[in-house]
Amino acid sequence: MALKSFEEYEELAKAAHGHMCAGQVLGLRLAIYGLELLGIDDPLGQDRKRLVSFVEIDRCATDAVTVVTGCRLGKRALKFRDFGKMAVTFCDLLTDRAVRVVAKESSKQLAREVYPEIEDKNQQQMKAYRELPVGDMFEHAWVRVTLPPEEMPGFKGPRVSCAKCGEGINFKREVEVDGRVLCKACAGARYYEVL
Repeated sequence: MALKSFEEYEELAKAAHGHMCAGQVLGLRLAIYGLELLGIDDPLGQDRKRLVSFVEIDRCATDAVTVVTGCRLGKRALKFRDFGKMAVTFCDLLTDRAVRVVAKESSKQLAREVYPEIEDKNQQQMKAYRELPVGDMFEHAWVRVTLPPEEMPGFKGPRVSCAKCGEGINFKREVEVDGRVLCKACAGARYYEVL
């Protein structure tokens, strides 16, 4: 098994995401480029346990990245960092190399310049993003990502209980406040309000 054709990825992305859009096409190209830079050509087969991806946006492109890489939240191989950027860092656990790929801001304008006759912005970008050279769409930088054991796929660690709410906490996500072990919610980082 190896990387699929772009058309095959488009069909898989459409099925996974529910529709095809410019963000999906961009995400597919970004993920394929990241894997090529790392030399990973079988992310769903023999290379499936060597890749961790950090996505920096929760938009359409993220679903496309999962289709190409096989990285999933439930497998602890997809990490989300809410930076609001169209960027992904691909980490090869086997070689300890990582590359961060970011979409250039100029790619939208370039799509307008290349296909001015296409009025629908989504269609214009989808066509351009399928065809533009990767150098016109993306920048990349080799980076270092240090993953502690509790961030690794397959990590099995102790489960502790929050001293305040009693809920279980996995993967060393507890915090100590005034000598008490608390979950992040009880320590003040709650994103919800109890009614």
